[in-house]
Amino acid sequence: MADISKHRQSLFCRDPQSVADYETAMKDAVKAVSHWLKNEKMYTGGSIKELRATIGGFNPSKDGLGIKKSLDHLVEIFLNPSLKVHHPHSLAHLHCPTMVTSQIAEVLINATNQSMDSWDQSPAGSIMEEHLIDWLRQKVGYGKGTSGVFTSGGTQSNLMGVLLARDWAVANNWKNADGSEWSVQRDGLPADALKKIKVVCSENAHFSVQKNMAMMGMGFQSVVTVPTNANAQMDIAELEKTLNQLKAEDKITACIVATAGTTDAGAIDDLKAIRKLADRHKAWLHVDAAWGGALLLSKDYRRLLDGIELTDSVTLDFHKHFFQTISCGAFLLKDPANYRFIDYKADYLNSEYDEQHGVPNLVSKSLQTTRRFDALKLWFTLEALGEDLYASMIDHGVKLTKQVEAYIHAAEGLEMLVLTQFAAVLFRVNPKGYPAQWLDALNQNVADELFARGEANIGVTKVGDKQSLKMTTLSPIATLEDVKALLDLVLAEADRIKDAIADGTYIPPID
Repeated sequence: MADISKHRQSLFCRDPQSVADYETAMKDAVKAVSHWLKNEKMYTGGSIKELRATIGGFNPSKDGLGIKKSLDHLVEIFLNPSLKVHHPHSLAHLHCPTMVTSQIAEVLINATNQSMDSWDQSPAGSIMEEHLIDWLRQKVGYGKGTSGVFTSGGTQSNLMGVLLARDWAVANNWKNADGSEWSVQRDGLPADALKKIKVVCSENAHFSVQKNMAMMGMGFQSVVTVPTNANAQMDIAELEKTLNQLKAEDKITACIVATAGTTDAGAIDDLKAIRKLADRHKAWLHVDAAWGGALLLSKDYRRLLDGIELTDSVTLDFHKHFFQTISCGAFLLKDPANYRFIDYKADYLNSEYDEQHGVPNLVSKSLQTTRRFDALKLWFTLEALGEDLYASMIDHGVKLTKQVEAYIHAAEGLEMLVLTQFAAVLFRVNPKGYPAQWLDALNQNVADELFARGEANIGVTKVGDKQSLKMTTLSPIATLEDVKALLDLVLAEADRIKDAIADGTYIPPID
């Protein structure tokens, strides 16, 4: 027979022992995290082989270890060897240090376990999310309203953008026998739509454009990429040429995806110019502002987003330059009527009766059903810190980028590959007189070596055909002195391994 008292104790509930155990375990967990934060090393896990050996495998026992022993084990195999994203040398990705407010909000989110798919599963959260969406819409320039929803991040938000754009284009270009608009939701794609409908983006757009179109059954063939200019922005002349060519081929441009903050260069496309071309070709304009959307709060760089108010939909990520814990993103839709393409009535979630009586209906705006109340993190941060401090933290990274660029230009053995625009630095090690054929391997392995030793996390990507190192300088606590120290490590490591790479005796740490 089941021991209900043990069930109660194990469950997060009002049982006195459960409450006591929760408080004790949470204190132990917070203490472990605090101890981990005090360790100045960025990463202590070692190579992939070493980390695999540390973790071992997953072997739960019949009777269990108990919370205390299991927590101690997790501290050893997970917490201690985890990457410290707040470390000033952790600059590889759009992987931000997080606000204290976001950490606190996570406790409330996890404890309450609200589900945003119906009002009666998240009464306060549903109303609060609508207020925050309204605030974000006004920041973008869409005006007041609740047409938008929090998402898991940029890939999901971009999926919503291209999905709605495709079905909007079908409704505009295909009709039923009675003259009404074709509904993809009801009848599927028209027979010739698969080959006729295209989505256009720059060659530097996020990979989720292709990925999402493939998931929608349109295939990679439906995405047409446009070359970029010297600043890694979508080339407007090439875009116009591409759109005209598609029209000449009797194709339909359903959507142009602009980017505000490309993953590597941080480039922001010319939104006003793209809007003019989108209007001329009757195309939806979606902007992937997963990174650059942070400039909505900027005091010094908001102008870089001029034209964002002219778009049809926007992707925002708050777990990037807004410094929120993963995951936290949003999708904003200018015209709420376009939500009709994904709306579905389920009596157990969003009945017409509830809607008629003003009950919040968030599930009809989302691709997810069960969904966390991640909006609380952004709400708490904005309310606690205020817009001015937030703006200062966002702008710091952009200003730091310019300082770093100037330093690299003056440094011997380092080379800038793209002029900085937002908060990304694309550069490489290029020792004087070093054979060009080994430069790519040298840069790749400098990054791998520094990570394996826990000294630095530097990104590795391609700029044209050149292997590039990347620093994403969005951290609000990183300084120029921190970056100089990191670059000293880069140069020293390059000097240590460059001869072995050239003579073929070098063994990469990843092996």
